[in-house]
Amino acid sequence: MTRFTVNDRPVQYRMDPETPLLWALRDASNLTGTKYGCGTGDCGACTVDIDGEAVRSCQVTIGKTEGRFVTTIEALSPDRGHPLQQAFAADNVSQCGYCIPGMIMAASVLLRRTNDPSDEEIDGAITNICRCGIYPRLRGAIKRAGRIMRGEDQVAAAPPPGITPEDAARTVPALGRPTAQPKR
Repeated sequence: MTRFTVNDRPVQYRMDPETPLLWALRDASNLTGTKYGCGTGDCGACTVDIDGEAVRSCQVTIGKTEGRFVTTIEALSPDRGHPLQQAFAADNVSQCGYCIPGMIMAASVLLRRTNDPSDEEIDGAITNICRCGIYPRLRGAIKRAGRIMRGEDQVAAAPPPGITPEDAARTVPALGRPTAQPKR
């Protein structure tokens, strides 16, 4: 049995110790914010924070995680109040959104080290791949999150989780439902 801490809760997995952490998180703990992308550690969609380091969870086994502390996107901020989540929403970073949890987790590790990262530090820390090409907005949002952390900027809050689509459309007009087209 493998034991470690996930999102500040002790867990025990009755799985083969060679099981990739990604699958223990997704399949056994139902923490599906950690995404499967490539399975080779190249894309970064599965990035989590292990003891303060950004780690590709498809590349580390649960046996190697024994006794460590793992943080996933679900625990970063349950109300979407983390400066990165706020900046990503405000700067409209997401397109398809698949890579975003991994990018946010890698960026959160970077911003804990320095809340005023240079372009070079961002490029070195965020090696995740985005098929949609959000990189210019990504860099801007990370810098904005740093300014929020330093108290130099603020953004309007993103809608909290669990909001109904109708309430979200009222809060964020761009999420409104399309109107029906007249029949001809």
